[in-house]
Amino acid sequence: MSILNGLDEASRASLGLEMHGFAANLFPICRSITGNGIRQTLGHIKAQISLNTFDVPSGKRVFDWTVPKEWNIRDAYIADPAGKRVVDFQKCNLHVLNYSVPVNEKMLLSKLKGHLFTIPEHPDWIPYRTSYYKEDWGFCLTHHQMTQLKDGEYGVRIDSTLQDGFLTYGECFLAGRTREEILISCHACHPSLANDNLSGVTVATFLAKHLAGRDLRYSYRFLFIPGTIGAITWLARNREAVERIRHGLVLTCIGDAGGFHYKKSRRGNAEIDRAAAHVLRHCGEEAKILEFSPYGYDERQYCSPGFNLPVGCLMRSVWGTFPEYHTSADNLEFIRPLKLADSLRVCAAILDVLENNRCYRNELPYGEPQLGRRGLYGGEAGGEEIMARLWVLNLSDGHHTLLDIAEQSGIVFSRICAAAELLCEKGLLSVASDDQLKSTV
Repeated sequence: MSILNGLDEASRASLGLEMHGFAANLFPICRSITGNGIRQTLGHIKAQISLNTFDVPSGKRVFDWTVPKEWNIRDAYIADPAGKRVVDFQKCNLHVLNYSVPVNEKMLLSKLKGHLFTIPEHPDWIPYRTSYYKEDWGFCLTHHQMTQLKDGEYGVRIDSTLQDGFLTYGECFLAGRTREEILISCHACHPSLANDNLSGVTVATFLAKHLAGRDLRYSYRFLFIPGTIGAITWLARNREAVERIRHGLVLTCIGDAGGFHYKKSRRGNAEIDRAAAHVLRHCGEEAKILEFSPYGYDERQYCSPGFNLPVGCLMRSVWGTFPEYHTSADNLEFIRPLKLADSLRVCAAILDVLENNRCYRNELPYGEPQLGRRGLYGGEAGGEEIMARLWVLNLSDGHHTLLDIAEQSGIVFSRICAAAELLCEKGLLSVASDDQLKSTV
């Protein structure tokens, strides 16, 4: 299915630059869990892939949560006693506490400081802070900026609205040969954070582009949603679709220079967990497998006990472990074009495993078939190719999947899959079962 593994260096570089350019176009937008920013972002995604958008009204009950009021912002600033803007939303949208209620006051610095957020250990960075579910207001600024504020009366203005509206999310559905689905989910709600937000959005968008128009075994559902409340809302509104999800990935923090990390699903040994671990073992980059925990991104919603879906989370640097996380330093320079392209390649490789993993049966199971007279032994075939054929023949008993064989042999899945296809062509192997094909579209 995937052609991404065959890309040469120049093609990888070109793809990475295209992906980085897409993220750059989205970077200035002031996103939040509701409002015009996320709708504008979905509009950019819709220009790349087929995307349906859905509006869920404020006040809608979704399990134990309620869809919040819609937040939009036009301008915000702090003006010094001379009227000069010393903190300006127009220069950086991280300057405002996300979801701040409207404010238009004059106040002394002593009172204003109770609404200011900085990072003293990184005095040149602006923090990202939110107040989604508690009405409040505030400004985020560099610590250097705050130390330069002198006593006096400051003008404080946040030109925002917080009123009944909608939560909006986007969904791209690609029909396959079966109704069983693979879910790809990313959060699209953070303003001007390149790795923690836009890298996942970008890789998911380009992955959907890569899959579109292909002959797919599974159907694919891509979700571009606000974090936490978006996943909960989608789950509450799509109980029928939930029943069809067989595998899933949450994509986030996947564009920086760190090595890969995969967080397992709650099940711990689901096929997606094994497929991701196998691909990462052979991907050529440093990689680590993390056990499931009920904290993190939207995998914790999909893996909540009532659903217990087989959904893992693929990252490079793990959220909260790199200093740039939730700061202005998570900028377009922090994500790397080639890392975006390679993250896309790894995602496609994981899906290749899921698409092609099935059981086969050896048609000549009594003794080893004579490979030489069939042109399958020696010649131009390398040692690992021959070993792949032998492993596939030996373990194709109708019970071992190709992923089982790849894991037991230590041979990369793509080579095991190629061996199975060749052995089928030669009449030595047949598909034993494919439960996924029982439920056709």
